Amino acid sequence: MSRKIWCAGILALVMVASAGCGQKPTSAPESGQQQQETVPGDQQQQTTGSGGESVSEPKTEGNGSGSDAGKETSQGNVSPGKEVSSQKPPESTAKKETIDVYYTDPEELDLKKSRKEISYKDEADKYAEAYKALQSSGNADLIPLWGKIELKKLDFKDGQITMDVHMPDEARLGAGGEQFALDALTKTMFQFDEVKSVELLVDGAKVESLMGHVDLEHPLTRH
Repeated sequence: MSRKIWCAGILALVMVASAGCGQKPTSAPESGQQQQETVPGDQQQQTTGSGGESVSEPKTEGNGSGSDAGKETSQGNVSPGKEVSSQKPPESTAKKETIDVYYTDPEELDLKKSRKEISYKDEADKYAEAYKALQSSGNADLIPLWGKIELKKLDFKDGQITMDVHMPDEARLGAGGEQFALDALTKTMFQFDEVKSVELLVDGAKVESLMGHVDLEHPLTRH
């Protein structure tokens, strides 16, 4: 009886040992071996941590605006190769002068002197501006004698002013007014020391009289 019990115990030990040998233990991962997880490449990057373990980090997405913005900030709005000019625009070269200008009174009884400021660039321009001053007084008590007479051209050479004017019918005056007009012109122009004479033409021609009452000299000179 004891022999049967002993044999049964040995048989049980053999069966337990056989069962243990049939089960293979699961091997642990080797040191340094990387474990990879399938993650979309454009979302995560694999980085290996200490101990050989791999750690997934999110991939930074963007269009590079950060670096580009830095470049734009450093460059500013100035295009390469261009320099900002610091030069000031040239100042106007026009000259100013206050001159004597002559008109008549509302009754055309006398010649009246006034003072006006003119601006000009050169000598010829100065005399043209002086003539314009003869055409307008800005004062109801000073009547222009040349207001309706158009200046077509004016030149200055060798001390002589050559003027070409157009005389409309409404610009014609009586004998007294015509003389005042010539006196106003010569007094205004001869105040400039460099002017020695004035040649007055009507539509490019020398005429005997400006308005038909007073003889017109060619040229008009200082007296």
